[in-house]
Amino acid sequence: MPIYWAFLTYMLLRPGVENKEYWFMFPHIDKLMHFSIFGFLAVCVLFAFPRLRFLMFVQLMLAYGILTEILQDIMGYGRSLELLDIVADILGALVGYGIYRIAKSYLERTSTADNLRNQLD
Repeated sequence: MPIYWAFLTYMLLRPGVENKEYWFMFPHIDKLMHFSIFGFLAVCVLFAFPRLRFLMFVQLMLAYGILTEILQDIMGYGRSLELLDIVADILGALVGYGIYRIAKSYLERTSTADNLRNQLD
């Protein structure tokens, strides 16, 4: 988890490069990237800290998203603060929270079913 967080911070704060046109590029692909990396980060954080309350989780993700955007603007490496990036970060984190809840529920049901099967054997 710390390795992913460090890698994510590096990727969000590294100097901007000239966007080249690739076959998979489309307008606002960076918003999709923000959405997906924060979704994955959310799942990692919640599995690492399962007792983290929802409000604290949202505050943590929001603070991290805002901080990285501010640092991008301050550092002046060709990156800038974009409000829509923060929105994509939070939406990705909320979807990640939902995925975590579904996965946790599934894991709890399967472990309960396995325990019942073992008791019947």
